[in-house]
Amino acid sequence: MNIPFIKYRWLYYIFSGILILASIFSLALYRLNFGIDFTGGSILEVEFKKERISSEEIQNKLAGLDLGLSAIQPTGDRGVILRMKDIDENTHQEILRRLNGEVEGKRFEFIGPTIGKELRRNTGIFTVLVLLVIITYVALAFRKAAKPLVSWHYGIVAALVAFFHDILIPLGFFSILGKLFGVQVTIPIVVGLLTILGYSVHDTIVVFDRIRENLLRKGGLAFEEIVNQSMNQTLGRSINTSLTAIFVLFAIFFFGGETLRYFSLVLILGISTGTYSSIFIASPILVDWFNRRQRRLT
Repeated sequence: MNIPFIKYRWLYYIFSGILILASIFSLALYRLNFGIDFTGGSILEVEFKKERISSEEIQNKLAGLDLGLSAIQPTGDRGVILRMKDIDENTHQEILRRLNGEVEGKRFEFIGPTIGKELRRNTGIFTVLVLLVIITYVALAFRKAAKPLVSWHYGIVAALVAFFHDILIPLGFFSILGKLFGVQVTIPIVVGLLTILGYSVHDTIVVFDRIRENLLRKGGLAFEEIVNQSMNQTLGRSINTSLTAIFVLFAIFFFGGETLRYFSLVLILGISTGTYSSIFIASPILVDWFNRRQRRLT
């Protein structure tokens, strides 16, 4: 059965447009709640000599101290990492004292705001470089079978859809989480976003590669029909591959502990939006781009 996906592409555009506009609005209104990795602060790692107490108990013991405590992350069997604003040595010792001598200090570090600012800048530069490499690679890969489009069209569509759809929507979601629940954007979340970028482009290229194969084998068909057939042929594969990853990520989210919770969440969001955009956004954009070129030529 050949489902006419392309025929209803305006529905996909409306749905994605609503999500993207909501994400932009959320980012503009709430902004991202960056963690100390980006803003600067202190990291204290301790290990309990006996059984580790819960995060709630740690918060109760440290109540009254102006720590700006942003995260309590269990690590190993008995360890805990505390992320907070910049504190002095006296406050450091007071934290250890309030934990009743039941802990041993393993690490105490300070991250300056200059380092955090540089890290944010480098993250942006790295993301732009990745997008440029993706566009170049896809353009080269499709140079022999790109017609009726130019090869770099495929690269631009793959990279821009991945960035403005599959990265922007999770960022908007995390801005809401930051506002409502104080969730912070940390290094693991940034790593997750870059992983999404690669995963989304990979999924899009799978669809585009089927389009390329069908263009070579079924050159007599209209471009829109070839794209629609390719979407039908790759739909099952894309959904099954993504679900396999998402099931594992849900297990990590619920059972992997605090450290991995939001890293797995950003991947769940990104893989879900990436699978959707690879099928229902990137391919229809190619059709509309082709139709626009045809109108210019006639």
